[in-house]
Amino acid sequence: MFQARTIQIFLPDGNPRGLRLAEITSRTVQVLLVPRAQLDEALKRSELEAVGVYFLVGESADGVEPLVYVGEAEDVGTRLKQHQKQKEFWNFALVCISKTQYFTKSHVKFLEWYCHSQMKKVGRVTLENSTIPTKPFVSESMEADLADNFDTMRILLGTLGFPFFDELTKGSSKTALVCKGKDAKALGEYSEEGLTVLADSTASATEAPSAGSWVVAMRARLLEAKVLVPDGKVLRFAKTYLFPSPSAAAATVLGRRANGWKESKYPDGRDLDNVFRQS
Repeated sequence: MFQARTIQIFLPDGNPRGLRLAEITSRTVQVLLVPRAQLDEALKRSELEAVGVYFLVGESADGVEPLVYVGEAEDVGTRLKQHQKQKEFWNFALVCISKTQYFTKSHVKFLEWYCHSQMKKVGRVTLENSTIPTKPFVSESMEADLADNFDTMRILLGTLGFPFFDELTKGSSKTALVCKGKDAKALGEYSEEGLTVLADSTASATEAPSAGSWVVAMRARLLEAKVLVPDGKVLRFAKTYLFPSPSAAAATVLGRRANGWKESKYPDGRDLDNVFRQS
């Protein structure tokens, strides 16, 4: 369940697309968003001298999912300077620190492992780490405290536009939307982010002649990324996938231009248009 929060976002230079420092006013964890183009400016700030967990974020080659590297450091700024020279893919760094300087090496090693494992579980991103972080030993009480710190990180990252840890679906398949075609049947869920198609849904194996280049290109990207995989006479969703709109989801499933607001229907027969736009 969501709870009401007060979140403060500070813009050091007044630029809403520049450096941003976010915090829940009653918590000690802060998240600093650093556009790569402003790394030199960010390195002047004391926050980047702290012990922390960080995420480097860029686009994967196929453009299907964000590409993310998870790391930890006792001096995050020094580590980011190294990544500036050594890693090409990233456009943003997200740095999570304690404003009371509570974090130690053990804390951030645990958070690095936990964040990596949760990202892999949720499946919103492609992980760039060549070495999988291992779980360090921490006491039971410390693990409980770090779970609370992680929850604050999750909320702040989502607020800044990076919902790495938010589950893609919240309901059950019994109440899911259904989009059907001749050889396709996909289950999905509509949310504030778009329409999520559930794993093991099926899509048409071919595109209609009138599909249009954008439908063909979108399906090709999903095939390249192995989100869609050939399965007999259909394509199968190998993983749950979030589309930015109902129509993008329906077009992918049906292999043609489609109005997802009309094609996606609940078990009682009502479509998305009727439930969300005509009510």
